Amino acid sequence: MKTTQNWYSDRVESEINLVRWGTFGRPVLFFPTAGGDAEEVERHRLVDACGQLIDDGRIKLYSVDSVAGRAMMTKAGSPQHRLWLLDQFHECVRREVVPAIHSDLGGHEVGIIASGASIGAFNAVAVLCRYPDVFDAAVGLSGSYAIERFYDRPWTDHLHHAAPLHFLPGLDGWQLEQLRQRFVVLASGEGQWENVGESWTLAAALGAKGIPNRVDNWGLEWDHQWPTWWRMLPQYLDELM
Repeated sequence: MKTTQNWYSDRVESEINLVRWGTFGRPVLFFPTAGGDAEEVERHRLVDACGQLIDDGRIKLYSVDSVAGRAMMTKAGSPQHRLWLLDQFHECVRREVVPAIHSDLGGHEVGIIASGASIGAFNAVAVLCRYPDVFDAAVGLSGSYAIERFYDRPWTDHLHHAAPLHFLPGLDGWQLEQLRQRFVVLASGEGQWENVGESWTLAAALGAKGIPNRVDNWGLEWDHQWPTWWRMLPQYLDELM
């Protein structure tokens, strides 16, 4: 069963859509690639790839518009505005999207698995690291984690707030303690447009802080394309259930 919610978010100064597939199961929030919308995962058949998990009532799959990614790709506004929007997008996820998911679950504040591909993988890992109180795990597929290369200088504090490679070295306190009880999977191929090195760099930053993680290198035959993610996502979700 598919449902759609939409509302205007003051945090990102935009209307936002949250789409859900499934009736029962553990909540999974999937972030689209770059500037993709909430239904991108359906158009590119990733929902179909997870169909057995959905039909068996093991997961409820959610996806949300990539508001900040869209601005990043189209270079909307100033560089400073785009970095502000990235930071605010994560806050919107925590303060608006997560409560909407919990409401859809009947008010049960169940830990959510965050996932995404490409830029979506960056967002998935970022929200887990920023908000380990509501996210239990992250599955990053073919992740682009050195997000700063997509933003013109001068960079602002919003980059430090939003990007794990920037804020993890200084992380401590309750947030770090909770993160040490979470898990991050970083999967990547080595085919066309893939860069598994980004996953290894992030894994080193996570490992340096004692945050459990694993890099899976799928090899040269797997490209930065949807067919790769069709194989990856259901495999890792099945593992985490």
